[in-house]
Amino acid sequence: MLLSFRVANHRSIREEQELSLVATEFNESTGRETALRQDGRPVSVLPAVGIFGANASGKSNALSALRFMRRAVLESFAEWGKDSGVAVREPYALDPAAREETSLFEVELLLGRRNPVRYTYGFELSDERVEAEWLHAYPSGRRQVWFDREAGRSEEDGGEFHFPGTGLKGAKDTVVSLTRPNALFLTVAATLNHTQLSPVHRWFIDNLWLVTSGADVPARTQWTRDLLADPKRADDKLRERFNALLKAADLGIGEVTTDPDSGEIQLLHHASDGSEQPLDFLRQESLGTHAWFAFLGPLLVTLKQGGTLLADELDSSLHPLLAAEVLRLFQDRKANPDGAQLIFTTHDATLLGPSVAERPLDRDQVWITLKAPTGETSLYPLTAARKARKDDNLERRYLHGHYGGTPRLDSGDIARALARLEEELKATA
Repeated sequence: MLLSFRVANHRSIREEQELSLVATEFNESTGRETALRQDGRPVSVLPAVGIFGANASGKSNALSALRFMRRAVLESFAEWGKDSGVAVREPYALDPAAREETSLFEVELLLGRRNPVRYTYGFELSDERVEAEWLHAYPSGRRQVWFDREAGRSEEDGGEFHFPGTGLKGAKDTVVSLTRPNALFLTVAATLNHTQLSPVHRWFIDNLWLVTSGADVPARTQWTRDLLADPKRADDKLRERFNALLKAADLGIGEVTTDPDSGEIQLLHHASDGSEQPLDFLRQESLGTHAWFAFLGPLLVTLKQGGTLLADELDSSLHPLLAAEVLRLFQDRKANPDGAQLIFTTHDATLLGPSVAERPLDRDQVWITLKAPTGETSLYPLTAARKARKDDNLERRYLHGHYGGTPRLDSGDIARALARLEEELKATA
């Protein structure tokens, strides 16, 4: 489970920002208690958080930072070695000085089901190399520094690796000898099948799948069709869950079946005579059906694995009522027994209730992005902007600008701006 994420100097994010999935005193019921304890009290982890904000405020960049960290952990050993330095880094672009500053990425994780252990893993990058990297574990509630890395004085210098205590075992010297200045120690260790470090690396493999509403819908649709057609990956239970969610979406679909002649996955629709008829998937199914179908594959796999799913612009492909039901799905302990999590961005203020349905998010599950006049993004919880009471109409107060994250527009501003321009063009014609 993901407890928190910190990032600095990535795209529009200049200063350090943190996204927390730990429930606070503003949470009524959606948190999931874990074995992790801080100050002797149980900590609850949130199954879903939503990032709201104006266009171009940096919502997607928060998810991009998580994805970048995932790619770095998975690719730094094999891919970054093809070129010198860290060419894939994307520091803040509106101030040239940011190019000389490091980019920070850090996650706090809770791994293991029977006796979960908390980990803090992070690193800092420059254009040339890994400037710092660290992993701390809390197997008994107390911190163990498994490794701490500092860059050397020159680009060729491999730097210093510290392994205080006896927390991290195994062939550390071998891993160090194979770790280039522009590769992550965690990546190299996992490549060498280091037993203790593999679970942290495995979390990045299995998590942070990004779902968007744009050009990747056809690819995810095909991926989902392949998933359902593969008996090794899709058992009867997964197919039953898939059919149940298709029916619940009120798309007029009875079930998903396999064409006996072609072996292709097809959707059976309710016909007027009471029968169920297939439609040509590519030509006759609506865009909304494609979007929901494409979303269900990653959704069900994430629920099955207990992973963390990222959804950019959740409202672009799903009706508000359907989006609200997705949130309730993650927050239902029977439907989501393994603690899967959803981090999503949206413009849809109806998810704050009560216009469309009862609010599916608690107050501490709502985060805001705000872009400063300089172009820098800040990320903060709604509860930090102004204390929100339990009975507040969050939707109305958000749209009225009480929490920030909304466009600086008055009613009719855009029409008046265009009208003034038209008058000016006529006057100069």
